[in-house]
Amino acid sequence: GAFDYVVKPFNASRIEVLLKKADAYNQLVKVNRYLNDRGAGGDEFVVGGSLAMRRLRSHVERVAPTEATVLITGEHGSGKEMVAREIFRLSSRRREPFIKVNCAALSETLIESELFGHERGAFTGATEKREGRFELANRGTLLLDEVSEIPPNLQAKLLRVLQEREFERVGGSKPIKVNVRILATSNRDLLHCVEQGSFRADLYYRLNVFPIHVPPLRERGEEIPILAESFLRLSARRSGIRILGFSPQAMHALRSYRWPGNVRELQNTIERAVILSENDRPISGAALGIELPVGAVGDVVESDWQPPASPVTGPAAEPLTPRVAPAPPPPPAASPVSEPALQSLAEMEKQAILAAMKAKDGNRAQVVELLGISIRTLRNKLQEYRESGDFSDE
Repeated sequence: GAFDYVVKPFNASRIEVLLKKADAYNQLVKVNRYLNDRGAGGDEFVVGGSLAMRRLRSHVERVAPTEATVLITGEHGSGKEMVAREIFRLSSRRREPFIKVNCAALSETLIESELFGHERGAFTGATEKREGRFELANRGTLLLDEVSEIPPNLQAKLLRVLQEREFERVGGSKPIKVNVRILATSNRDLLHCVEQGSFRADLYYRLNVFPIHVPPLRERGEEIPILAESFLRLSARRSGIRILGFSPQAMHALRSYRWPGNVRELQNTIERAVILSENDRPISGAALGIELPVGAVGDVVESDWQPPASPVTGPAAEPLTPRVAPAPPPPPAASPVSEPALQSLAEMEKQAILAAMKAKDGNRAQVVELLGISIRTLRNKLQEYRESGDFSDE
């Protein structure tokens, strides 16, 4: 249990420096244990009763105790990172480090140093030796977030680490052995990337040992009330505000919205609504700030709120008494779905991005925050729309 040692003769200043280092080290250890106990510092992994999510939960529980590499796919904001954290929480490595690296957020010149570390003098600015994420995650778990964004010239080195469990730091020549479990996420179809030549086939098959797909929120609408209640409890606790569940209007709006930003957008919407709501009242439809198509919320309208007889938190809060608006005329029997709704996912994605760009006056930072996507994805999509003539910077 010794932290360090001193050589006689020594002075008081040397002892003082060692005590400060030991105290800082102990604090880091306590913080790391605390974060690991909370599932790597993430939010609660909530699964409702839909068939798709029950199957996902079953797969997570089966693969978590093993040492298998897991590839988690799904759209931006669908909850891939929460799935990865749950796998870590249920694994035998849960008391060891959980290290995450966002491959899409690092430039090609930095990602190799971030993953594998570098030696002193390896390049300009490398004034000291630095350990990479693989070394930091030794005996623990490493999450490669958006692994499809790793540049081709580094994919061969990553493949070697996965196969041989060893690597060299940038500027070094000594092999370093590591014992790391790999989890990877991607919002892109990696097999399609392999066909295009932007991703190595051997690396894909090495990562795709146990694939898990997280469906988008629009395909599991029955999960929305469960997730919304969970996020409401979390946000209310953080903000210190006492919220009495959701009004019928708010819940109707939540279920009617398409959620292009998936679970992340839902969580952000709930957190904003909690801040805008008053104590001892339910969240109203207006507080959510959700813009629905005309007629989507025609069956429920806001009414004056009446306090419940006894304080209740969450879904048990006394519901509002809605005023029922005239029902819209039924659609023709021959076409139960209107023609404008029959759009491809790519077209709906394009409309959402272009509408967000217009609403935010072209401010890309605000657009990526609103849609829950990375700046690289937005840049690639806008370039694609620019080439097809659907978007102009003017």
